Amino acid sequence: MTFSLHPTHDDPRTAELVERLRDYLDGELADYERDRGITRATRLTRADLEPVWRRSRELGFYGIHLPEEYGGQALTYTQLAALKEEVGASGRVLSHCVLGDMGGPLRAGDILKHATAYQLDTYLRPLIRGERACCFSLTETDAGSDVRSMRTVAVRDTDGYRLTGHKVFSSAGPFADFAIVVARMAGTGEQEGDKPRFSAFLVDLDSPGCRVEDGATPMSGEHIESDVVLDDCYVPAANLLGEEGAGMRIALGRVTTNRLLHCPTVLGATRRALRLTLDRTRTRQVSGRPLLMLQAIQHKVADMATELYAARSMTYAALTALDQGREVPAEAFMCKLFVGEAAFRILDQAVQIHGKEGLTQGNEVEYLFRKIRMFRVLTGTSEIQRNGIAKLLAFQH
Repeated sequence: MTFSLHPTHDDPRTAELVERLRDYLDGELADYERDRGITRATRLTRADLEPVWRRSRELGFYGIHLPEEYGGQALTYTQLAALKEEVGASGRVLSHCVLGDMGGPLRAGDILKHATAYQLDTYLRPLIRGERACCFSLTETDAGSDVRSMRTVAVRDTDGYRLTGHKVFSSAGPFADFAIVVARMAGTGEQEGDKPRFSAFLVDLDSPGCRVEDGATPMSGEHIESDVVLDDCYVPAANLLGEEGAGMRIALGRVTTNRLLHCPTVLGATRRALRLTLDRTRTRQVSGRPLLMLQAIQHKVADMATELYAARSMTYAALTALDQGREVPAEAFMCKLFVGEAAFRILDQAVQIHGKEGLTQGNEVEYLFRKIRMFRVLTGTSEIQRNGIAKLLAFQH
């Protein structure tokens, strides 16, 4: 893999998909955002997102990673990563809608294989078609990294369950029709030595006893989070996802793969930040010459590019191994750790080089700095990644 701010791909299929995606992101989607006046400060609505879901589906991008039986193209992990990187590098406000990150097929994750025929027809196939949207409700105020300490509880009813609890950071919640909720089964984990059991449910967000509230606004400024509050909310037995007690396995079953697949989007955003920084250093004049002529700046951008190349190379190496059927838990931890930390260092330098402009809200580099900073915490903090690496190293000989 060679370094480039406009990567090419040796695989003809990947190259064709990437070019078509770039055309859509830079052309039609850019026009759509401009015509509707959508900026990063816009509080998005379902009406903003739905046309993008449908158009992306028409173009074959929405759910493109899925098996052909669900209308996808059965992409490899490496091919999906290449598309996610372009989404991150595009600078489009609505780029998260194109592949299905915002309430769509990518948000639903790997639950298709756990769904019944009823659940597929009622919830998941409409989601894949861009007709419905979902959010994933796992995190609680005191149950983030330690998800097994969650307090949301499911009590068996005659022909279903009643859920009570308060979920936070349900991404895509403001646009969703239903949530994938993980709850502890009542009567388990309450005594010392008693192992808690968790189940996963498909919960209609307009159900009695369920309400969706505005979630905390993250430092990125995006209004895409919701709290899902459940107060004796009835969920029919038909909406139990998988077997009772399998909720945590369903929720975390693809954790290694998902950890890796978060990295390409961050790499794309970091790539864009580097491009914006280079553009700035070529046009910004200092004492009559471009900023890039200063050796101090040259060294900074050299280090930024080198870290990006290292982070991208290790991510795609791990994804290639995953495509070959190899297990890569240590590599996934390492990629999440290194990509998160390296991207933050790169964005920190990008802000420094932009000077006052990099500190100004409305400047894209300032936004990217806030967005990238979150990745060191979201989907597992850097400290958790280090714990995972160390634990796996302890068992190696």
